[in-house]
Amino acid sequence: MSYDLYQEQIMDHYRKPRNKGHLDQPDCKAKDSNPLCGDSLELELKLDGDRKVIDVRFDGEGCAISQASASLLTVALKGKNLDQIRRLTADDITKMLGIPLSPVRLKCALLSLDVLRLALRPLLEPNGSPPTSDEPSSASMEQGAGSA
Repeated sequence: MSYDLYQEQIMDHYRKPRNKGHLDQPDCKAKDSNPLCGDSLELELKLDGDRKVIDVRFDGEGCAISQASASLLTVALKGKNLDQIRRLTADDITKMLGIPLSPVRLKCALLSLDVLRLALRPLLEPNGSPPTSDEPSSASMEQGAGSA
């Protein structure tokens, strides 16, 4: 895909975001913001019994990069399990966007990944392994806003 096509893709996801809105009874959710630019994002996930993402929604406000990044990430998350999601990196997000980003714009692009990590934190032990209990009760906790 050429640079121009990536720019078009970003604007398409910004103008017509995929998976925008809220879920009824999400298994985990979190929200955060980037105080430097005012971008804000909330992410909600619904998991199946095998801990695969069966649905995901986001809501928020911000620049085209932050909102397109969230839209692209939600598309990529469907069907993935926690192990696959845990391995997502900043590089994966920048590859989805496909354009060079300044450090400030990179912070906008990575807000969705930061919020995803906050949302999944209750499901993972400190060492990153799934908890031994199948109790998802802590997963429904909403993580508070913090710094991005």
